[in-house]
Amino acid sequence: MKTYSMKTAEVDKKWLLVDAEDVVLGRLASVVATRLRGKHKPGYTPHIDCGDHIIVINAEKVRMTGQKRAQRTYYRHTGYPGGIKSRTADQILSGKHPERVVYKAIERMIPRSRMGRQQMRNLKVYAGAEHPHEAQQPEALDLAAMNPKNKRSA
Repeated sequence: MKTYSMKTAEVDKKWLLVDAEDVVLGRLASVVATRLRGKHKPGYTPHIDCGDHIIVINAEKVRMTGQKRAQRTYYRHTGYPGGIKSRTADQILSGKHPERVVYKAIERMIPRSRMGRQQMRNLKVYAGAEHPHEAQQPEALDLAAMNPKNKRSA
């Protein structure tokens, strides 16, 4: 018996819409990362980008359990000596680009390689409820219905 290896032409990529409102960040990120990589498909092939296109809306309304919103710190470096900058998740979510928290959580679950960068191009994250991908007719992926722990109310 031989192992089946999917070809690039045989890949069926879907467009999925995920509403992040009141969904726990880590649980959202793990499901989206699995879908981006294509590991949910029976014909998963590691060297082929067989993942789906994912659109995440309402990223500013994502939930964090415990004290993570106030305590989780994101670092960046300006490139100059002593130029390390830090911001908490609360500062980012209430700031100008709240979708970056969701994007970073998903990005850190994807392999750091050429394939991972290609798969991250299939991810679109928006802070509000509007998105410009209506023409692709995305199917809704209800994360809250998958597991009761996925959704937390205020």
